[in-house]
Amino acid sequence: MLKKLILIGTITVIFLVVIGLIFSNTSIETNSEEPELIEGDVIMPTKVSRPGCEEIDRCYIPSVIVIDLGKQVTWVNQDSAFHSVTSGFYDEPTELFDSGYLDPFESYTLYFDEIGTYDYFCTLHPWMKGQVIVE
Repeated sequence: MLKKLILIGTITVIFLVVIGLIFSNTSIETNSEEPELIEGDVIMPTKVSRPGCEEIDRCYIPSVIVIDLGKQVTWVNQDSAFHSVTSGFYDEPTELFDSGYLDPFESYTLYFDEIGTYDYFCTLHPWMKGQVIVE
């Protein structure tokens, strides 16, 4: 009877070890909540929803971008706050373009088909200013 119990115990331990090895080599897929980074021409970096980025000209990076006629610009909001890309100045919008509110990690792309200088700002954070120069 004792030999039977030892044999059953040994078989059980071997079985559990084999099962453990099988599951330790199985990869478990997890759903990461980390957002996918979108590539863009102009970035709204973190913490620009607070005043101060304008002092070092880093609210939109780059704050001035020069492109060729017919090309596009993609803005990417990498901040945790909402932002916008709106033509004109805070106290004088021009209504040429407006991204609306961009969620964190959302982007906005615009084609430019006329030569000129296009000033823009964030409707939520008036210190955020940028410029597109189309040549």
